[in-house]
Amino acid sequence: MSSEQYFQVPAKTVTAGGVTYAYREMGPKGGVPVVFLIHLAGTMDNWDPRIIDPIAAKHHVITFSNRGVGASTGSVPDSIESMADDAASFIQALGYPQVDLFGFSLGGMIAQALVLKHPSMVRKMVLAGTGPAGGEGIQKIIGITYYDVLRGTLTRQDPKEFLFFNRNAAGKPAARAFINRLKERTTNREAPFKLGAFQTQLKAIRRWGLSPSADLGVITQPTLIANGDNDRMVPSVLSNDMHRRIPGSELVIYPDSGHGGIFQFHDRFVPVALEFLGR
Repeated sequence: MSSEQYFQVPAKTVTAGGVTYAYREMGPKGGVPVVFLIHLAGTMDNWDPRIIDPIAAKHHVITFSNRGVGASTGSVPDSIESMADDAASFIQALGYPQVDLFGFSLGGMIAQALVLKHPSMVRKMVLAGTGPAGGEGIQKIIGITYYDVLRGTLTRQDPKEFLFFNRNAAGKPAARAFINRLKERTTNREAPFKLGAFQTQLKAIRRWGLSPSADLGVITQPTLIANGDNDRMVPSVLSNDMHRRIPGSELVIYPDSGHGGIFQFHDRFVPVALEFLGR
């Protein structure tokens, strides 16, 4: 067991295809690493330490910032497929022939594009709070996101409190606890997300939602799908849809929770993720 904590882990860099990627790694080396793919407008600082730390106690964990995000150089790609190519070149630059992917929201879309394009690179996947290409309702993300960003601005709260959690007796304290956990890192934080990068990522997600449906039936990798039962950003029904279409996949839906269901129920989700990754 590692006593290392995510908020203390410094960033490193690796260069691939003319892009210098910032990344952090922790946990025991030697096995298949778990590469974490972050959400819309997210940097490495946006990972919940209550998920990273216990997984890194048993697995080699790698987080990184996508091209043009945080301390990674270059410009943000305008398609999920390009982001997946970037993730593949980052993984290759680190020298790993195969990894496990843990994709949340936008990161889960990148994971799907990556496994379809580079299947031999992926051993297994965790897809949380995400949906498939062509998924009904994904294209509405721009309106929902701007609305909640405005609500956050007007109430001086982090927009993620609105976007990720239900605004009820269970969701509000879970949201505050999550935001406070993200503040545990006080040094070596990444640069805040730029508006242009945010808008480009939003367009890429909208394009993903409007694109033709992919054949998820060709995915042979063990896949764990998780979400809350009331995801406003990426409709929860899409988790059921992916579960139906990815052969042998497992599905966990958390009650009375939203897009950030895995963060609200981190104490229940982590044992499930660890059992899945440890098989």
